Amino acid sequence: MFTSVLIAACSVAGTAWLAVQTTASALREEQGQVLSEDTDTLRRLSGYAATHADWDGVADELHALAARTGRRIALTTADRRPVADSAAGNAPLPPRAAATIDPLHTDTYTEPGAQLTGIDPRAVGPYRLTAEERERVRDLAVIRRTCAAKHGVATRITQTPSGRSVLIGADGSTTPQIPDQCADGKLNAPVPTEKQAMAKLIGLANDCLGRGRSDRSVLVAVDFGRQLFDAHAFVKASQDPSAAGERKARDCVDSARRKQLDPYVAPTAELFLGSADTAQPPFDMSAANKAKIVAVAALVLALTVAVTVVVGLRLVRPLRALTRAAQQMPERQPRVPVGTRDETGILAAAFNDLTERRERIEAQRKAMVSDIAHELRTPLTNIRGWLEVARDGIVEPDPALLASLHDEAVVLQRVIDDLQDLAAADAGTLRLHREPVRADELLEQVAAAHRVAAEAAGVRMGTTVGADTWVDADPVRMRQALGNLVSNAIRHTPAGGALALTARPDGDEVVFEVADTGSGIAPEDLPHVFDRFWRAEKSRSRRTGGSGLGLAIVRQLVTAHGGTVTAESEPGAGSAFRLRLPSRAAPPRPAADGG
Repeated sequence: MFTSVLIAACSVAGTAWLAVQTTASALREEQGQVLSEDTDTLRRLSGYAATHADWDGVADELHALAARTGRRIALTTADRRPVADSAAGNAPLPPRAAATIDPLHTDTYTEPGAQLTGIDPRAVGPYRLTAEERERVRDLAVIRRTCAAKHGVATRITQTPSGRSVLIGADGSTTPQIPDQCADGKLNAPVPTEKQAMAKLIGLANDCLGRGRSDRSVLVAVDFGRQLFDAHAFVKASQDPSAAGERKARDCVDSARRKQLDPYVAPTAELFLGSADTAQPPFDMSAANKAKIVAVAALVLALTVAVTVVVGLRLVRPLRALTRAAQQMPERQPRVPVGTRDETGILAAAFNDLTERRERIEAQRKAMVSDIAHELRTPLTNIRGWLEVARDGIVEPDPALLASLHDEAVVLQRVIDDLQDLAAADAGTLRLHREPVRADELLEQVAAAHRVAAEAAGVRMGTTVGADTWVDADPVRMRQALGNLVSNAIRHTPAGGALALTARPDGDEVVFEVADTGSGIAPEDLPHVFDRFWRAEKSRSRRTGGSGLGLAIVRQLVTAHGGTVTAESEPGAGSAFRLRLPSRAAPPRPAADGG
């Protein structure tokens, strides 16, 4: 720590002294040059080049900028042939240009949006909307703004350089949260002018890739709802899906865009900036300033090297150990001994922790495919079973059967959504569609969905429900939770066993219980049954066990309903899972018709 402070102190002291001396001299020699004014000059001239096909009318703009900044401003071609100059006569130019003005290869700081493609977003060329198109798009923007305001979203209309009206947030954000009811797709749809220009762009890109203009395997996507060149054109070549192929396709689109815009922008020019009364560069470092920089830099370098050598001798040994460990294959990466509590020791401990986390993540990654298959199998099996018996004529495809199949399809969709939104469930933000639900109907639906699987496994299944028991819950989510428990119970119950589904009131709660006479769970495994991706037996096959994700989702769904889930088990005697949910009174019956 002391050596680090010493190095920092020497460096800061030397750098501060050098900065004070040279900055004071530079400020006197520069005579108040303001960097922001130079940047604004570059931005304005780049904007002129982006919106004009030549420099013929730039003289007035250039003289106005020179009068405002008090600087000499000159433009030349790349071979220094004069284009325009605010200075009278033939005064010599500074030895170096301050910047190059090329709207098709612009600096990233000249205009917001240029960072994405290197093209000035004000260069719109053939994408400029006609007056009629501007008015039509403006009307669509007013309609969407009015719709958003009715739904409590404040927006305002702004216009892009191409003349397209877009909505931005009231706070200036470029991506306001437009309600779904207002997002009809009309505002962002390309108008004929944009379609024609995009067709030309696609043709140029295909030419670059060596394909015919009718080949649609190259897809160019541009967000017309935003400023045209605020978004980069994404290209995918189906004949070469590799990263190199995608890079080539992107390069071809960039080249095609520049080729398309080239006739609409001014030629490349060199920008020269100088003082109003001389063409010499405004800042020329003196010999004394150069000597100061060299002396201080040498001193700081010598001190830094000396102290670094001393510290390096002390640090090299543990760092070599870290290097050797990092070079090992991930599967054989060893732990690094933590011998000290300094920065090196902290780094070694962090490396060991990272190695352990990587191993855990790798194990979870390998289990992910089987986890997803487990969660999707149950509803798919139910749908397939009912469709097969209906196909074979065992049951008629009546409305009740179709409703059951539809319910299973909904469960399947919800399972997929749950896998995607599991993090949201952990945070308690899982979306629920609550409604009054009868406990007996809920259990009967779950039992009906799994009766075929139970009969196939030789397991007897029955339901018992207390009279007039209601809960306020999402019926699809609760069928999913109970269905996970029932499918697990069927899988772990041998032929000839029994499975009981019960629901009973218990004070202000309703207790749902799924009890089986299966193999049971070992006492040391019972606390972990609801852990995500956890298995009691790592080597068990799909016929004897799930992936460990189903019970984790059960816990998340019950918790989201404000309830709890517990498990009891005795090895060899069976298991019982209990879900406790807040109860509710039965909804009032509709009044009888007096007529």
